[in-house]
Amino acid sequence: MTNCISVWYGSCTAADWKCLQRVVRTAEKIIGISLPSILDIGRKRCLTRANNIIRDSTHPHHGLFSLLNSGRRFRSVRSRTARFCNSFIPQAIRLLNSQ
Repeated sequence: MTNCISVWYGSCTAADWKCLQRVVRTAEKIIGISLPSILDIGRKRCLTRANNIIRDSTHPHHGLFSLLNSGRRFRSVRSRTARFCNSFIPQAIRLLNSQ
């Protein structure tokens, strides 16, 4: 379930997250141990993937993660549609800038 979470992380609605979290809670009851929330897993995987892209200068998306003059925040990507705004790159930049 969490294999491709960094791809669909940004485009899920609140109802989708609620359904997924219900699945996680059911799994907790079955196995008897506490699991991290699906949102925490999504954030962690998205940040890990973004950091891997930033470190790899040969990655095709490396140029999209450019630092501002301050050297602390990344330049946000302009998006005209909500579909692109919720995709991986803008979502990852927002997560990196909120750290």
